[in-house]
Amino acid sequence: MKETKEHIIELADELIRKRGFNAFSYSDIAGPLAVRNAAIHYYFPSKSDLGEAVIDQELQRVDEYRRKSERLGGEEQPKLLVGVFRRNNKLRLICLMGSLTPDYDTFEEPMRQKVKEMCTGILDWLGEALERAREEGGLQFEGSAGDRALLVVSTLLSSLLLSRVLGANIFEQMLDQLLRDMRADWQVKDIKL
Repeated sequence: MKETKEHIIELADELIRKRGFNAFSYSDIAGPLAVRNAAIHYYFPSKSDLGEAVIDQELQRVDEYRRKSERLGGEEQPKLLVGVFRRNNKLRLICLMGSLTPDYDTFEEPMRQKVKEMCTGILDWLGEALERAREEGGLQFEGSAGDRALLVVSTLLSSLLLSRVLGANIFEQMLDQLLRDMRADWQVKDIKL
């Protein structure tokens, strides 16, 4: 059975992805969990502490994805990441990076560092995966893999945001165009959820 602390982190993660970090309060967590705000403050004295815990949980997931994908071919690694974003699109959730980066300047320094760590971790992983996919012949693109990772991540982030406004099909439309540009032999619909 999950501990109260884990439930708090889980619900905060969901609220960040749905509303944004600055758009929820401890009361939004206390009500659904049937606890008092003081219980949340016990585990997380400040909202920044809670935000850092949510990011730490995401960093653990990214590390698990990275370890899991190391045994996969290079092209399978970007597929894994696109699959995560596709699932978020189906659930109408923004990824944590896309939800936190707009509010970056409002965060306390320790939380800023966590956001930066998350962003660089995802970009580094994707850059390595894209370079491996290019070396194996599964993808073709100009420039450095790190620069391409920035373009892929920015497309993933913006596709989730635009899908909220223009419809879920925008996600596949944007990603499929990006994949065609990199001469991939797969599309978003080919990824199993």
